[in-house]
Amino acid sequence: MRFGVRQFELALMHRMRDLDAARVDDALEAMGATRAELRAAHTQWTAMAHSARAPKGRALYRMALGPPADEGARPVGSLTCDVARWRLPSWPDLRFEVLLGPGGEVWNQWFVRPGAPKVLSLAELVPWGCVVADVGASFPGASHLEGSAPHHWTVGFTHEGADYRARFVYGLYQRLDRADGASGGGLT
Repeated sequence: MRFGVRQFELALMHRMRDLDAARVDDALEAMGATRAELRAAHTQWTAMAHSARAPKGRALYRMALGPPADEGARPVGSLTCDVARWRLPSWPDLRFEVLLGPGGEVWNQWFVRPGAPKVLSLAELVPWGCVVADVGASFPGASHLEGSAPHHWTVGFTHEGADYRARFVYGLYQRLDRADGASGGGLT
């Protein structure tokens, strides 16, 4: 089976299901996809990513997604890394970014917003609508924390005296939790 954009989106959603299963199920229905297709896409992507015969680095993403929408260089400390970004139909306002080290190895892969981060209120944190940089720009003093699984990310911040943890998968916002374990006030 050819691995293309649809399968790549499903592979991403497989990990997103960890934090927001209902949203992923809605997306599957909208795409006309099944959970079996979701699992198959994840399995195929994982096998390709670890295969000795499959392309590596940028070439693997080009094989699945075609040419990047944009490419460039980014200084990271004393190094200059390559960056490639792709548009994905399920998230048209964002880009899937791959940061490549000097040897071409993938250092990071996640969603970003083209241009400047969007400044949002707490009520405007909508799942699948913002990225890590948006939350960092929206809540001064936000801190980046490790996520609970591969490709998960957490941003901690305080708003009106309450501590929150914004949960992300591949840099895409999934849900908001109160840090003290209290209900997030219906926030998702």
